[in-house]
Amino acid sequence: MSKILVTGGTGYIGSHTVVELHHAGYTPVIIDDLSNSNLQILDQIEKIIGLKPEFHQFDLCDSTKVEDFVKNNPDVSGIIHFAASKAVGESVAKPLKYYHNNFFSLINVLQAYQGKPINFVFSSSCTVYGEPDVLPVTETAPVKKATSPYGNTKQIAEEILSETALAHDNYNVIALRYFNPVGAHESALIGELPLGVPQNLLPFITQTAIGKREKLTVFGGDYDTVDGSCVRDYIHVVDLAKAHVAAIKLLEKGNPNGSYDVFNVGTGIGYSVFQTIAAFEKASGQKLNYEVGPRRDGDVVQVWGDVNKSSAALGWTATLGIDEMMSSAWAWEKYLQENPLG
Repeated sequence: MSKILVTGGTGYIGSHTVVELHHAGYTPVIIDDLSNSNLQILDQIEKIIGLKPEFHQFDLCDSTKVEDFVKNNPDVSGIIHFAASKAVGESVAKPLKYYHNNFFSLINVLQAYQGKPINFVFSSSCTVYGEPDVLPVTETAPVKKATSPYGNTKQIAEEILSETALAHDNYNVIALRYFNPVGAHESALIGELPLGVPQNLLPFITQTAIGKREKLTVFGGDYDTVDGSCVRDYIHVVDLAKAHVAAIKLLEKGNPNGSYDVFNVGTGIGYSVFQTIAAFEKASGQKLNYEVGPRRDGDVVQVWGDVNKSSAALGWTATLGIDEMMSSAWAWEKYLQENPLG
């Protein structure tokens, strides 16, 4: 089967996608600079699939190394591009880091593959919708002014990809606008592994429950939502990984919508922060220590997606619910306590 390049493949979503690519018969090859991941994840992947995937460690912002990789790997037929800085709060504090890393890495990869037929799946985000006017948000909703530099990099990256696909016949591109990935592989051998203080809700929940963190802060309890906390569409990371495989398959057979297309990837269900905490407490049997703090800059109040287009065109639907999301994340946290990585 085809060789698929997975940039950022030792990261959270990347590692799960590598596993699902292997299960689908593809040969994944990873590029990662390990700036936000752990080399031991390769060993964890090997425990799941029975072999260690091919791995190259370098920064995609180094154009020479990208070009050398392309020359030495002429049989790559598809790319799934995860490599990017991804924390909303950090992007507000460090915008130049985000613009530099997220744009140079993408552009270097696209330039290196000019003239070569390539199927390209891009890791986009529901942040491109900003604060939606209508919920659930569809792919035809207007892309509004981003609420964070991170969100802005996703918006501009989509523009770069759509214009590149229009200008060059060899690029066939799908941007997956996903919502909030959570959970871990059923083996509890891979999962979300934030370096330092977690920037996302669920690892902060699990680290608080297991005692790594004293307490969880809920950023804002006075929003105009069901219970005052922000609402998100959470999707199990394994479902999300399978959506990337479905996108590659659609590109291989030819997407009838043309050389560039976008898809929402979520469950279509919104859960508030307080509802998510309650779901975790139910799944884990742990009582969580949390408090309500001030709102956080860059946060959208509520968003969840219409996923009918993904279901129809990709033949993909999320199958794992909030209970599986919470229980698998907790199993992963307990595994890390007994088997620390790094």
